[in-house]
Amino acid sequence: MIDKVHEHILDELRINARTDTIFIITAIIINFLTLAINAALANSGGDNTLIMLAFVVLTIVVCVVAEIGLIRGRQASGKLIKGLIAMYKDNGVAQYYDESLLTHYKLRYNLFVTVILVTGIISMVVPFLDV
Repeated sequence: MIDKVHEHILDELRINARTDTIFIITAIIINFLTLAINAALANSGGDNTLIMLAFVVLTIVVCVVAEIGLIRGRQASGKLIKGLIAMYKDNGVAQYYDESLLTHYKLRYNLFVTVILVTGIISMVVPFLDV
């Protein structure tokens, strides 16, 4: 039974990692698309402010959803890994898992969140700058 629980936790961690990857890639792609489209619209000479604002709203929504998804993913991963560590301790194999990895995972999530925020802010601000 313990093998099934172990495999289930590992499956959940894999699913969580895949979901996080989707959030990250989607947010970054939307951010760069918004940057490109709004920059093109800003340089077209016409009054495209409404369209540009629509893309800004899209970027905000996607970034907020991605950030919430990553925060929830980090929380879920933390709980799953703590469960694995407890299981490893119960079975006398905890010495093979370095618990300091939890700190590294948290840092990695924070870096992902930062990348999404920075690319999002740049994609929204740069096209509106009058250079």
